[in-house]
Amino acid sequence: MYYEIRRYQAQPGRREEWVHYMEDVVLPFQTSLGMDVTASFVDVQDEDGYVWIRRFENASHSEALYAAVYDHDRWKNEIGPVVHGLLIPEKTVVTRVAPTSASPLR
Repeated sequence: MYYEIRRYQAQPGRREEWVHYMEDVVLPFQTSLGMDVTASFVDVQDEDGYVWIRRFENASHSEALYAAVYDHDRWKNEIGPVVHGLLIPEKTVVTRVAPTSASPLR
């Protein structure tokens, strides 16, 4: 099992709009397709920063979920374009982490 920590940078001054879109559209869409979203945060030290965490059982699980979400027509035609308009995609940082044996997230 591992987690994916995703850090996004919203377009300047648009983080609140991003968070609403994420909570109202992106998260419900992804979870409806089986994505396990563990957390969603705003960065208190960066007015345009946003972080969220997803959990996967293994690499094949993440590949299947990535395909289900990002190859979906709704993502390609509706959601993805809005996401790319609200964020600065080239500033996205994705980190895969595995919990240690003492972690409560195991």
